[in-house]
Amino acid sequence: MAIRETWGKHRLVAGNLIVTYFLLGTTMNQNDQTGIIAESQKYRDIIQKDFIDAYYNLTLKTMMGIEWVHRFCHQSRFVMKTDTDMFVNIFYLTELLLRKNRNTRFFTGFLKMNDFPIRKIYSKWYVSKDEYPGRTYPPFCSGTGYVFSTDVASQIYKISESVPFIKLEDVFIGLCLAKLKINLEELHSEQTFFSDRVEFSLCRFKKIVTCHYVKPHELLIYWNELESSMDEKCPDD
Repeated sequence: MAIRETWGKHRLVAGNLIVTYFLLGTTMNQNDQTGIIAESQKYRDIIQKDFIDAYYNLTLKTMMGIEWVHRFCHQSRFVMKTDTDMFVNIFYLTELLLRKNRNTRFFTGFLKMNDFPIRKIYSKWYVSKDEYPGRTYPPFCSGTGYVFSTDVASQIYKISESVPFIKLEDVFIGLCLAKLKINLEELHSEQTFFSDRVEFSLCRFKKIVTCHYVKPHELLIYWNELESSMDEKCPDD
């Protein structure tokens, strides 16, 4: 997988160990499950739980990851949840997190401050009034990629059972944060998290944390260019 060869590769960045785990539900296809088991034994980086891996189970998948962090990652300082079709500049992300110097009750990403439920029944993001009766969602970060201090994982895990379930995982996390009274914060004065595609240019990608809709072959190209030019200056540096 391209992620393991690029931003998901285990490495040290500014003296900080970066590790990546892949969250999976189960599949009804036995051949696929056999392949997952083999891949897990080879790379030791897959976390899997017994629920069907489908879009409407993303909240279950995300909470599985948060429970894992709560139970096994006390030594870490920050956690990022992101998707497989994303570009992540872990170098710039690490730089900004160290500069921010916030180790508790910190949550950042592409902020969505005034979103509202979509009531059109055929929409991918449809939410009924029974599922969520409110007119607006609390502030949340796009599920394409968000970052939080590790203590927040434990707080979300502990409070999650008292929060009404909603299938949109990023909204559910926002509901948990609202109950915890944890405010979302910008990581930088300039936008660094992008929930949409960003056309590649080396200098542009040096100053973003995430962008979306990146194909595996593009990810390899973008990453190799970024990594091979880390010491080169851009006009705005």
